[in-house]
Amino acid sequence: MGADDLIKKTKDPVTRSSLAYDLRQLGLQAGMTVIVHSSLKSIGWVCGREVAVVQALMEVLTEEGTLVMPTHSANFSDPKHWENPAVPEHWHTVIREEMPAYDPRITPTYFMGRIVEAFRNFPGVVRSDHPTESFAAWGKRKEAIVEGHALDFGLGEKSPLAKLYDLDAKVLLIGVSYENNTSMHLAEYRASGTIIENASPILINGQRVWTVYKDLAYQDEHFEAIGVQFEKVHLVNNGRVGQAHAKLMDQRRLVDFTTHWFKTV
Repeated sequence: MGADDLIKKTKDPVTRSSLAYDLRQLGLQAGMTVIVHSSLKSIGWVCGREVAVVQALMEVLTEEGTLVMPTHSANFSDPKHWENPAVPEHWHTVIREEMPAYDPRITPTYFMGRIVEAFRNFPGVVRSDHPTESFAAWGKRKEAIVEGHALDFGLGEKSPLAKLYDLDAKVLLIGVSYENNTSMHLAEYRASGTIIENASPILINGQRVWTVYKDLAYQDEHFEAIGVQFEKVHLVNNGRVGQAHAKLMDQRRLVDFTTHWFKTV
């Protein structure tokens, strides 16, 4: 959607101040720990674009809170798994030999949206070391959340998602559906999903090493249906952030509900 279309679809300009107001009305509070998934274009025409959105989130949470976003880079993986788009098989060897090593300071996100890419570059933001499933964090608990991110099972028990679970964090969806709700992948690990093998170039003692690790075959195609069932039995705050529909929920309850769903289907 271009700028002209956004202007036509937006009644009044969305600003940092109006975003902060909307976030507070939804239930976001100073001191909370929250993982955010978002779509900039769903919010409408924003004065300051993605920077204003990040600033509004930080303003509401304050430095006593913690803001987390997934900063995934799925393209820093074994090309044999690539589907969007796939590449010719005879390219695979060259890609494995030449792909730069993942570096949390410079590796860009991939298909994560403009808000996430802006956030990872903000002063004071730290990022975890996983080559495909990293997270970035800002605020009081940022270091504790991103440190020790295991290479095997990157969204499992030794990931920032599990840290957020232990901290009784919130999940905030802005203009996106449960299919984008990364916390639900933690439930897949707890329900013992199908194990696969992946590989990425990482830095070990300053040297680039193509490294194989374990992961899961994710089933996020079920997440939307699970979310509908979740909202029938658990409180989810629904509202608007700009023009986007937004949801604020308890991450721990969502993970527990999703784990039970996968164990019983």
